[in-house]
Amino acid sequence: MKKILVLNGPNINMLGTREPAVYGNITLAEIEKSLSSLAKELKVEVEFFQSNHEGKIVDKIQNSVNKIFGIIINPAAFTHTSIAIRDALSSISVPTIEVHISNIYAREEFRHKSYTAAAAIGQIAGFGTDGYLFALRKMVSLM
Repeated sequence: MKKILVLNGPNINMLGTREPAVYGNITLAEIEKSLSSLAKELKVEVEFFQSNHEGKIVDKIQNSVNKIFGIIINPAAFTHTSIAIRDALSSISVPTIEVHISNIYAREEFRHKSYTAAAAIGQIAGFGTDGYLFALRKMVSLM
């Protein structure tokens, strides 16, 4: 069974309580439960990883070589700052889809630049937590 890695960056562990007007009330555990259910339906395996530390995300990407089919990533604040994560994604040969719960282009100007998007085949932003489900369906369609 093919495996898809779902990576989440800083503060995503605070979903459900963090700025509900922007991010809603759904928790990371609920997102993972929904993705696990959809993955079962689509006959793929999902692995979840969240970290508030840039280097741990880079390590996870590098340690996934030859173990996964693709990556769904919400780099969160690292979207706008991390060349290291962008380079890690570029260094492996798997499709990557970037997901954002909010529409980063309708928010503060500093959020309009995504360093990591250049290493992705596409980006889904502004559809709330459904963006993760859209990304999983698209990733499976690439198999």
